[in-house]
Amino acid sequence: MIEAVSESNLKEVLPLIRQYQEFYKVTEISDSKNNSFFSRFGVNNSAGCQFLYRGHKDDKDQVVGFATVYFTYTSTIAEKVAVLNDLYTLSACRGKGVGRQLIEHCRAFAASKGAARLQWVTAPGNEQAQKLYDSLDTKKSEWKFYTYNT
Repeated sequence: MIEAVSESNLKEVLPLIRQYQEFYKVTEISDSKNNSFFSRFGVNNSAGCQFLYRGHKDDKDQVVGFATVYFTYTSTIAEKVAVLNDLYTLSACRGKGVGRQLIEHCRAFAASKGAARLQWVTAPGNEQAQKLYDSLDTKKSEWKFYTYNT
């Protein structure tokens, strides 16, 4: 089951956010900073929304995945676009459709908010995620991704 992350369930997704950051080798992870940062998004927030996937694991109903969508604009098509900035599922739940369902949910959410497309990047070595992305009706970009710390 997919639901929007809100004040009432943010604490349940925070441990997965930490695991996601560990997966991408973030050096300074702060649970309080994550709580503050992710609490600002919501279904009616023009900046974006975070969603969680609640599934059955270890005989319990618990959060097993999440995705975060941010909105921005692109001059190349002169349209609003949605950025799937985060997608993470617990390792025991990978390959079971959780990621696919989260992506499709985010795609529908983005469309409902007037975005022309949903776009994302992943690490070159994240082959498991790339298998999922390649199985969708997506276009792989040839663009290079750069960051410049301020």
